[in-house]
Amino acid sequence: MDRIYDKCCGIDVHKKLIVACLRQGSRQEVRGFGATTRELLTLADWLSENGCEMAAMESTASYWKPLYNILESSDLNAIVVNARHIKAVPGRKTDVKDAEWIADLLQHGLLQPSYIPARDQRELRELVRYRKSLVGERPREPSRLQKMLEGANIKLSGTVPDINGKSARSILEYLLTGESIDNAKYDELYEKKIIAHNLKAAKEQIVDDLNGVMSPLQRRMMKELLSHLDELNIHIKNLDDEIDNFMKPDEKKASAAIQEIPGIGNTSAQAVISVIGTDMERFRTDAHISSWAGLCPGNNESAKKRRSGKTRKGNALLRTTLITCAHSAVKNKKSYFHAQFMRISAHRGSKRAYVAVAHSMPIAITISSKMEWLSKILELNTIISLIRNVKSRRT
Repeated sequence: MDRIYDKCCGIDVHKKLIVACLRQGSRQEVRGFGATTRELLTLADWLSENGCEMAAMESTASYWKPLYNILESSDLNAIVVNARHIKAVPGRKTDVKDAEWIADLLQHGLLQPSYIPARDQRELRELVRYRKSLVGERPREPSRLQKMLEGANIKLSGTVPDINGKSARSILEYLLTGESIDNAKYDELYEKKIIAHNLKAAKEQIVDDLNGVMSPLQRRMMKELLSHLDELNIHIKNLDDEIDNFMKPDEKKASAAIQEIPGIGNTSAQAVISVIGTDMERFRTDAHISSWAGLCPGNNESAKKRRSGKTRKGNALLRTTLITCAHSAVKNKKSYFHAQFMRISAHRGSKRAYVAVAHSMPIAITISSKMEWLSKILELNTIISLIRNVKSRRT
């Protein structure tokens, strides 16, 4: 089998141990390193001194990231490979054997590199992921609050339509002072607009619903919960500002262009850009980006029999973001996504229909980027024709 790289290195990455196998022709050298920055720099210097052309490592949790950053800053070529693609033959499993197997596959060009974006885009992706985790945590706090209110026999949810709204918050802050509400106090709070004027419940019902049995411990717990909810809102707002300031002008322009697709808002557009970037040339066709996102049907056929066509895992952030956008897009009855959802859900079910709509979204993103590229070419051709016309008139 032909050799693609004469000098290459296979690296087996762990939390506290890194085993590297350097291949130089038919000779190999195996060394072990720690996971500290000093040890990683020693590994990078060793590879540079031996003229390593390419290094490959498994995408083991997040342990590959520090090593990849060190190799990238040392101007060494490195690729990250899906661990499922390079599983060795069972038996005689050691870290040294793993490193040798990775080096052997790399030397003969049998490894398919994973898409690793530039450092700025990786940092933007970390910001977006952290914001998503905080946004996912925020709805849990009102659920806990509702549970505490039910334990105190306060039926706030039956009085106020949104327990997380401004009206509910004003009433709750008053109840946490330990005061009870009677008819006279209701009139006073109504005049101060602590109790909103647009509540549909009758006065007697509101007074009955808000008079429960709340212990001092329950009040302290609710105060901590509301404080945590306010902190989450502040952190999410700070992350929104940080993401907006961190994004480059071309990323902001691409984000604005994506928002023209039904169902995709500003937050979702930023998440999509943080994952796929602005250079669409890395995806040869729209089918490649859909497959990479894990939204296209599986391809499993044998003896002319179609087997399970379930989707692959794909990129978790991109997949969940697009499926969330699909839920919003189908609500627009004038859009293609609504018609597609109604057609597929009738015979395949709503869940598969949402995935199908999400599958169409990266295709629309790819087409819109190509249309923008074509518009630039047409604009350039128009400018060239105008220049030619001016020159012909002068002659």
